[in-house]
Amino acid sequence: MLSEREQILLKSLIETHIADGQPVGSRTLAKVSGLKVSAATVRNVMADLEEMGLLVSPHTSAGRIPTAAAYRLFVDSMLQTQPLTNSIVQQFQAELEAAPDSHALAESASGLLSSITRLAGIVTLPRKEAATLEQIEFVKLGEKRVLAVMVLKHGEVENRVLMLDREYSRSELEQASNYLTERYAGMDVMRARAQLVEELQTLREDMNSLMESAIELGEQAFNPDDEDGGDFVMAGQTRLMEYEELSDVERLRALFEIFNAKRDILHILDRCTLADGVQIFIGQEAGYDELDSCSVVSAPYSVDGKVVGVLGVIGPTRMAYDRIIPVVDVTSRLLSAALNSR
Repeated sequence: MLSEREQILLKSLIETHIADGQPVGSRTLAKVSGLKVSAATVRNVMADLEEMGLLVSPHTSAGRIPTAAAYRLFVDSMLQTQPLTNSIVQQFQAELEAAPDSHALAESASGLLSSITRLAGIVTLPRKEAATLEQIEFVKLGEKRVLAVMVLKHGEVENRVLMLDREYSRSELEQASNYLTERYAGMDVMRARAQLVEELQTLREDMNSLMESAIELGEQAFNPDDEDGGDFVMAGQTRLMEYEELSDVERLRALFEIFNAKRDILHILDRCTLADGVQIFIGQEAGYDELDSCSVVSAPYSVDGKVVGVLGVIGPTRMAYDRIIPVVDVTSRLLSAALNSR
C-alpha cells in the first residue's frame, strides 16, 4: 500500500516518463507533481519506491524510470481514460463499413489502430467457426488446379485455388460440389473439415470414387488458408522504431522475429478471447522475453455474441494507456458491429 504522497509522485513520474521517455529527476518531479515538498523529500520517496521495485535508475543518471510493476499499478488503480471524440468514432465506423469483406475489415481495423496510436496495430482474422457454409462449387482452372468457391452465411464469398495431386474432370467436380453442398450446408467450415477428415480415415475402404473425390477436395477447400498473411494482419510495425527504448538493432530484430513467427503473438491474443473487454499485458506478463519492454493492449470482437477474434496494439511499456485503451475498446465494438451488420 502506498501513501497518498507516494501515489501522487509515482503517478506524476509515470505520466512524465510516458510523455518524453526520459528518466525523471527529483527537481522535475517536485515541480510537476504539484506537491509543496522539497526536492530532498522527493528523493527520499523515490528511493522508497525504488526499494519497492516500482522505480529503477537506468544508468548513472540521477533520474528514475518506472518498472513494469509500476505500470501495472498505474493501469489498475491510477488511470483515468480519455473517451474518443464523436468525429473519430464516426471516421472509424465509416472506414470499417466501407470494407468489402472480413479480411479487408481486419486490415482496415489494424491500419486505424496503428494510425491513431502510432503503434503496431494487430487484428486476428475472424475464426472460421463463424463462417457457415451455404454452398460450394469447384471450377477447373488447368492441370491439377481447381478454384473452390465457397458461399458463406450472409452472402460472403471465399475463393481458394487448390493445388491437387491429380486432375479432376468437370463431371467429378460438379458431383463433388453437389455432394458437399448437400451434406455440409449449414455447418461451420471448421466443423465440416473435421468431419471430412474423420470420414476420410474411417470410411476410405468402403467409399466409392465419388465420395473419395468429394471428401479429398472438400478437405483441402476447407483447410485454413495461410497464403494471404496467416491468422492475423498487422500494420505499423516500423512505427516502433520511433521509440528510443525499442530502437536498439538487436531488440528490434527480436521483435520483428516474434512478429514473423506469429505463433507467439497468437498465443498472447488467444488469452484475450477468454475475458470480456480490454486486456493489458505489460512486459513479462506476455510471457516472452522479446516483449519485456513492450505492452499489449487487446480486446475481443464477436459475431452473434460469440468471440471470433481479437484486436489490439503492441508498443513500448510507456505508451499513453489513457488514450490507447479507449481506442482499442471502441475499435473492437465497431468491428463487431460491422461484422454483425453483414
